[in-house]
Amino acid sequence: MKSNSTISIYDCRSFTEIRAFEIPSVLAATLSPCGTYLQTFQKASTPQEKNLVLWEAVTGNPVYYQFQKNMSKTTWPSIQFSADEAVACRLATNEIQFFDAKDFSKGIVYRLRIPGVAAMELSKSPGSHIAAFVAESKGIPASVQVFSCDKDSQAQPVARRSFFRCSTVQLHWNFGATGLLAVAQSDVDKTNQSYYGESKLNYLTTDGTHEGLVPLRKEGPVHDVQWSASGSEFAVVYGFMPAKATVFDKKCNPLLELGTGPYNTIRWNPKGKFICLAGFGNLPGDMAFWDYSEKKLIGTTKAECSVTSEWSPDGCYFMTATTAPRLQIDNGIKIFHHNGSLYFKKMFDRLYQAEWRPEAPEKFGEMTELVKSVETLKIGETKQGSKPSQSSVKTAPMPAQKPAAYRPPHAKSAAAVQAELFGGGGPSEEMSKNASRNKKRREKQREKKAAEGSSASNGT
Repeated sequence: MKSNSTISIYDCRSFTEIRAFEIPSVLAATLSPCGTYLQTFQKASTPQEKNLVLWEAVTGNPVYYQFQKNMSKTTWPSIQFSADEAVACRLATNEIQFFDAKDFSKGIVYRLRIPGVAAMELSKSPGSHIAAFVAESKGIPASVQVFSCDKDSQAQPVARRSFFRCSTVQLHWNFGATGLLAVAQSDVDKTNQSYYGESKLNYLTTDGTHEGLVPLRKEGPVHDVQWSASGSEFAVVYGFMPAKATVFDKKCNPLLELGTGPYNTIRWNPKGKFICLAGFGNLPGDMAFWDYSEKKLIGTTKAECSVTSEWSPDGCYFMTATTAPRLQIDNGIKIFHHNGSLYFKKMFDRLYQAEWRPEAPEKFGEMTELVKSVETLKIGETKQGSKPSQSSVKTAPMPAQKPAAYRPPHAKSAAAVQAELFGGGGPSEEMSKNASRNKKRREKQREKKAAEGSSASNGT
């Protein structure tokens, strides 16, 4: 997105521009998961203006128009797609509208009626279920409801969870669309323990086996939550500072405690092997890297003033970025190894965004397999090379070195300073001459005193 309201789409393989769109007063734009469609939202001047447009990315033809009054982080993108773009839906007033993702010219195919729906989240892999949030109203508690995306199975929700004191919600689907984590947040904490309100973590399953709170072992807000790549475990950072971090299984049983510290962010790498636990935003930027398969801490470091952070698609590197307009100074990126050691750093006068190029994690092998292949390569080179046997080579015995005399540390530093000042071995030689001269002078003084003492005794 450029400052002159132009949106350019590039092919990342050839780095060539495919299509450019000139959209005045554009406020947001995003690509569909497979890159088929470009979705844009622009400021509407009249209610009749269709300000939400879905374009074909390659041809540049618009395939769907819709008027939308406003846009927020919770409602963008307006049209949500599953990972394979087989399912497409949109949140509207009191309903969720479903489309034929292959042919938007058909318009709305069917509607799911949910009075008071305020937010939704479509499961991505696969797009089999959709979660809807209904806000609290007139004494009726807020609720999160899970429905099937199959039109014939939408009469009743497959899972439902109700709760009071909730103004907003964050919805997180796992891989496989079998579990949903819902972070219910309220603006006011009635216990007066937190200025930022209170939050609760709820867990629902599509088979109805679990609907309830996740048993967190510390009082305080839920800072961050993320599923593993397999969808079998999830990690949570929660509690008043110093926050606590725990990994749970699909039945909400704790599997691993990641300790406590100034943390509010957790990132699970795409392979599910490494976890980065960090404290960004108003925290000092501490980072702890864990090997989840080995259940051990492998490194710690710091990345101050980081705004965004994410693992690389191969799961081997972790990038943090300091971007504008959040911060106007010290903009740049840092890339760390999986154990926390710094790999790359680059600063910019002004940096707006930093992202990894998307790739399927399946394209990359496991790190353990890579290490094994490197080790086998080294062993093979050793076998191929002509390594002489111990019996064919006779080495002369090394002469025993006489141990050097002990020199205290201050003498070593003094000698180094003298060598730097005077150069070479001159100072040591000069000092030895002075020392011998002083020794001779002292011997002469002793002899003189001895002579004076003997003459005095003879006189008496």
